[in-house]
Order: sequence, then C-alpha cells, then structure tokens
Amino acid sequence: MAFAVALAAGLVVSSCARLLTPRIEDRVQLTHTATLIEEVKSFGKSLGIEPTPALSRTTQDSQPLSMLWLWMQRDGTLALDRPLDIRLAIGFSTERERLKIEQVYRVDGYSVYYRQGNEFSDARSVATLGFAAEPLVRRVMVVLHEDLHGDANFALPWEIEEGLVTPLGYLAAAAFFEEKNDQAARTNALASLKEERQVSRELNALIAEAIPILTRLPLDAAKENILQQMTHYPIYRRRFERQIQGQHPPTVLEAKLSHDLAYYRYFDRIAALAEQALDLKTLIEDLKRLPSDATLDRTGKYLSELNSRYSGTAN
Repeated sequence: MAFAVALAAGLVVSSCARLLTPRIEDRVQLTHTATLIEEVKSFGKSLGIEPTPALSRTTQDSQPLSMLWLWMQRDGTLALDRPLDIRLAIGFSTERERLKIEQVYRVDGYSVYYRQGNEFSDARSVATLGFAAEPLVRRVMVVLHEDLHGDANFALPWEIEEGLVTPLGYLAAAAFFEEKNDQAARTNALASLKEERQVSRELNALIAEAIPILTRLPLDAAKENILQQMTHYPIYRRRFERQIQGQHPPTVLEAKLSHDLAYYRYFDRIAALAEQALDLKTLIEDLKRLPSDATLDRTGKYLSELNSRYSGTAN
C-alpha cells in the first residue's frame, strides 16, 4: 500500500553503523548511568522483580538499537475489551535521536499512532547518551518498567501486561528512592506518580465520553468532537498533544486513545491497591498470579478481588 512505500522511503538507515567513540565527559556520564542501573536492578530484585538483560549495557559496550512502534486501530473504534487491531515494531541499528521520522501518512480505514524509543524489554536495548541525560526519576522508572516486562515477572497479553507494569514501575521507583533515603528524588517520584494517576482518571473518563460520540456522529465530526472534549481533561490533553507532536490529531485519535488505554486502564486502581497492600512486594507477588491467558475482563475482576482482600486485611 502507499503507506508502506512512504514509510520505507523515509526510514532508510545504513546497515554499516559503527560504535561511536564518546567524549570523556560522555563516557563518565554513561559509566555513572551503568552504575545506577545495576543498583536499580538489584533493588528491583528485593521487590521480587527478576532483572533482565535490558539496559544492562551502554553504547560503550554494544551497538545501540532503537525501535519504531506503530499502532493501528480501525476508524471509529476503540480497543475497549480487545487488543488493538494492529501492532508492529521496526528495529534500527542506531539511536532514536539519529532517526527522525518526518511523518506517517494516513492508512485508509485506520487511525495510526507511532512512537520511537531506545529503551525496551530486550537484551538488545542498551543505555544511550540520550537515556543517561534523562531525569533521574525517569531513568529509574524505565529500568524497573523494562525488567517487569521480563517473562520471569509477567508474561501476559500486551494490553494487560502494560496496564500492570506501568503503575508498578512508578511505584517501585518511589520505593527505590525511599530505600536510598533520597528525599528530593522521592518527592519527584511521588509527584510523577500522582500525575500519572490523574492521567489515568482523565483518560478513562474521556474514553467513556468518546464511545457514544463515535456511535452517534459521522466519523469526521465525531473525531473533532472528541478532540474538543479533551479541553475538559487538561493533564491528559497536554500529554496527548506532546506525544503526538508532528502527527495529525484526527488521524492519530483512535489509535492513540487505544494505545494509552493499554497503559493507563488500571493505573489508578493499582496505585490505590498499593496504598492498601501490606507492602509493594506483596502486591507484585499477587499480580504475578494472574494466568498467562488472562483476559481484560478477568484482570478487572482480579483487581476487584485484591481490593476486597486488602480492604479486609486493613480492617
């Protein structure tokens, strides 16, 4: 299709990429980040998060690999109780920063959202200079997030696993800084957790509004109406606009909402469970008991069961 041709033409990357020799200050930064990653992985294990090879090396040790992820959802639909219609990933032997995507053209019949990244749950994901320059809280959270994706921790359908791993990564990051007695970083981690919970609440409320709009109005009018409704959800709206920068809002809408739902469907509920559980390790152990063939419906019921159990314990 025309989309595939346009995408391929814009993503030509040399297969002859070589490891670059970083400057002395860059090597120092990468070394410090490698030490931090070791500490975070060791701490994660104390919570029952088995470490993975992801981000265990830096670009001083290995050729970087970046990913381009694309999500496609049929126009006028949302992935409410089923997976997104199409998910795919393309790997490139270079950092994300060296691979600038101009645009992704509309695919007839589908909404399309894309995202690039250097960090993912695979041994080929190495810490780059870009990652080393990220804020401390984000680096810690990302390492824990990617380790949580390891099959020894969670091996669930994507739309369920992301919904569990995302809040657990933020919760574990706050616990890491508490363990390190780094009050400034812990305060920042808790602020990030609070904002993510609000994103979760606003997104789920927006989705509830969007469903009847998509059913009632012609497609183009429905898309514009939903985009206007975002003004009532300011934190999610800012997140949406920042993450789709360079993409066309009506084209990206259904895919982006469906993508975000996978990450934030359960976020606020799991953060609330963490407040009731004996400790974070207990919550992680309980969530690991979800079977690998769990459905969205079964997962929601299981979270309700945990809430009842924890509430009973608290009383």
